[in-house]
Amino acid sequence: MAWKTDKFHKRLAESEIGTIRKPWKGRIKVALVYPNTYHVGMSNLGFQSVYYLLNEMEHVVCERGFLPDNKKPGAERIITIESGSPISAFDVIAFSVSFENDFPNLLTIIEKARLPLRSNDRDPPHPLIIAGGVAFFLNPEPVATFVDCFLIGEAEAILPRFFDTALPELLNQDRTSCLKTLACNVPGAYVPAFYTVTYHSDGTFRTFEPKCDVPVKIERPFLKDLSQTPTCSTILTPDTTFDRTFLIEVGRGCPHGCRFCSTGFVYRPPRFRPLSLLQTCLQHGVSMTDQIGLVGAAVSDHPEIHKLCDQKFEKNIRISFSSLRADALSPQLLSVLRESKVKTATIAPEAGSQRMRNIINKGISEEDILTAAETLVAQGIPNLKLYFMVGLPLETMDDVEAIVTLCKQIKHRFLKSSRARKRIGEITVSLSSFVPKPFTPFQWLAMDDMGSLKKKIKTVKQGLKRVANVRVHADVPRWAYIQALLARGDRKVVQILSLAHKNRGNWPKTFKESPINPDFYVLRERSLDEDLPWDFIDHGINKSFLKQEYQRALQGKTSPPCPMESCTICGVCKESVRNKE
Repeated sequence: MAWKTDKFHKRLAESEIGTIRKPWKGRIKVALVYPNTYHVGMSNLGFQSVYYLLNEMEHVVCERGFLPDNKKPGAERIITIESGSPISAFDVIAFSVSFENDFPNLLTIIEKARLPLRSNDRDPPHPLIIAGGVAFFLNPEPVATFVDCFLIGEAEAILPRFFDTALPELLNQDRTSCLKTLACNVPGAYVPAFYTVTYHSDGTFRTFEPKCDVPVKIERPFLKDLSQTPTCSTILTPDTTFDRTFLIEVGRGCPHGCRFCSTGFVYRPPRFRPLSLLQTCLQHGVSMTDQIGLVGAAVSDHPEIHKLCDQKFEKNIRISFSSLRADALSPQLLSVLRESKVKTATIAPEAGSQRMRNIINKGISEEDILTAAETLVAQGIPNLKLYFMVGLPLETMDDVEAIVTLCKQIKHRFLKSSRARKRIGEITVSLSSFVPKPFTPFQWLAMDDMGSLKKKIKTVKQGLKRVANVRVHADVPRWAYIQALLARGDRKVVQILSLAHKNRGNWPKTFKESPINPDFYVLRERSLDEDLPWDFIDHGINKSFLKQEYQRALQGKTSPPCPMESCTICGVCKESVRNKE
């Protein structure tokens, strides 16, 4: 297609390797939109993989759109990278959303596309607006009014059937018929308009009921076997965090079951790709670039990660890892880091005291952390980044001060190892506020209030202020509060989100004007027998298992990792167990 776009968008496309362009005629036209800027969206492997999957379908053409950077020309326009067409000209606008704090951007993009905000105000020829991504695996209700259909499940398991089903209905231009067909025939397709929610007099969630003959529960489709399905970068561009790094997803899910982390629960069971497939992906990546990034929640847990690291290449290849546990730094991994000239390695203790690490089921000891820090620096990696959270359940100020103590101990080991190499780097301490998430054992807990979070952050900053070569970065508790509101809200939160949009993102003004008290969602502890707004989503996990993990956390007890084979512990593998019997 001919370019119809501005110089900024054209420059982006021309800097890319792997852009897909297909003719529109006779195909469903999909605008895949990331509700953030190009730089952020193109750093997301999930977004890139959906782009590839859609364009692999013969009857679909997919182009990308992003939230405009207000500093760039044409910031009021939402046009695609490939052809410069307005997203309103497409049959489908598909949002890929990873983070709750991007929810407000959905409204901004819909408005900039000059479309009605609410689903029930849109009719043909308006595009069908669908949305997927891990944020909606957890809870789509705060934006339910704005989206026609959510796809709750892994893209590879849901997209082909969705578009095979949608094609004839879209051609008929009957929106209600199309949505009804999708809701009834595509596992994971959730159409909010077909469900009614009610509330108790105290404001708590009461019922979630179908208005018509659609599924009562939305079951998440997922790929049971990753051995035939590679997930890699589709497009390489310098305009991302990774700067022409070819990303390869090693596996999905995490066996360790950290109680604050939704990834360890909604992606159960944990699955790893076979070595042979990863080697093929590596060879493909090496043909395009000299920078490879291995991605996953538990990269170092891959049973054959050592063999993958032992790969030999004709040219110097730099390999980086998205996550490495402090207790899993094998000689092979360290060798790859050293040969790849990695300048900064990340360790995530999450908490300063062993008591807190037991509560969150982190599964690493203080000695694991200290040894990892010392070993990394000894291997020639000069800088360390440490991730901690404040506001965790049952946390005391002693636990917060333990973060300072642990950082000083790490600095001591770091300094000792650095001096031996005659080079002293930096330690960056990253503090984030704990946000309770759906489908985790902590989903019932209240979030710490902003005053307490600010005090805890200040304690860590003050405690490390005079420690040389240590910098502390902390998130803003107010934004964590908003994230908690959007993560655990019900459909009434739509009103708050709409008001925030009207106020152009002025949240203090929004909270003052809102008839709904946001503290009800953020600072209120739920009872274990309360019905939750997201209970209609079925990830296969027994709620009783999450309650058991919640109780074990309160008792300071740890739980073993997922055995990664058919068992009856959490409920996800119950079908496999029945088949074996």
